[in-house]
Amino acid sequence: MKKYIKYVVLLLCFGIFTVNVAEAQKKKAKPRTATKRTPTKQGAKGKKNVKVTTPTTVTEPVVAVAAIPAPAVEDSLPVPVVKKSLRPNEAVESSNYNDKTPLPYEHLRAEDALFRHKIWREIDTREKLNLPFRYSADDNNGNQRFISILLKAIQDKEVTVFDAMDDRFTTPMTIGEVGKKLGGDSVPVPIFDSNGVQTGVVYKRNEINLDSFYKFRIKEEVIFDKESSRLFWRILGIAPLKRIRIESQGLDLGETELFWVYYPDMRPIFSKYEIYNGKNFGARMSWEELFEGRMFYGRIIKSTIDNPYDRFIKNYPGLTDYPILQLLEGENIKDKIFNYEQDLWSY
Repeated sequence: MKKYIKYVVLLLCFGIFTVNVAEAQKKKAKPRTATKRTPTKQGAKGKKNVKVTTPTTVTEPVVAVAAIPAPAVEDSLPVPVVKKSLRPNEAVESSNYNDKTPLPYEHLRAEDALFRHKIWREIDTREKLNLPFRYSADDNNGNQRFISILLKAIQDKEVTVFDAMDDRFTTPMTIGEVGKKLGGDSVPVPIFDSNGVQTGVVYKRNEINLDSFYKFRIKEEVIFDKESSRLFWRILGIAPLKRIRIESQGLDLGETELFWVYYPDMRPIFSKYEIYNGKNFGARMSWEELFEGRMFYGRIIKSTIDNPYDRFIKNYPGLTDYPILQLLEGENIKDKIFNYEQDLWSY
């Protein structure tokens, strides 16, 4: 009996021992939490330990600033838009007229040019021969004034415009720059909704008076070709003129060129516009035919004939204050060209 009691006591002790071991293993398996130790600083005599706390950096919230949009650049000209007719506006079929193309120029070799000079002319549309330049009717292809034809070609990006700093077509201009020269700087115009509350601002230019452009400058070259024994006139560029006045100061700065367009680039456009002919409606012609047929009048204001200083006629010594003498000098240059051609022939 004592032997059995001894075995029971041993089993109880063994059970208690295994339970303690299991509990100890569970305690060891628990994860350790990282504890941050605060650094201590020893005093001068080493008696006290002072805790040093590191300053905490406060980060300010970043506020996103919206970028202010730049004002939109108006890339258009201040000219009125002509609406197209919704029905045929004429009794004849003229759709084929818009398909016309100019004939290519005859090739001229520099070696065959016996006579070459550049001529600058000024066309005044108030003169009787130049009245087609001021025809102000509207058609499906726009207003029929000559300045309107130029501006429409520029607005439709059909031709490159060059700055008037020189007449050699060196500096192209944008449509916005042309519009600034025509109508000045853009003016802010407020936009209101139906309740009268302003909702925005749009920049516009004042519309220009097309009749204020009544003078044009033409640069051309006259060539006598010995191969064909002919005198050729080739227009190189066209520039509208505008008189600059400062009303507040009572100053008149005279006429200045606004821009230049290269005439060979404008020939396909001019061939699609008819000119006004009040005498013969059955014989219409295009603007390209008018220029090539020399059916306009322009007084000569400058040439390379006997002009080593490259001056305008109005700047010749003794002619500055005499417009009549300037006109006669231009006619004298015309006579020199005519006499040169006639003197080449013998009868």
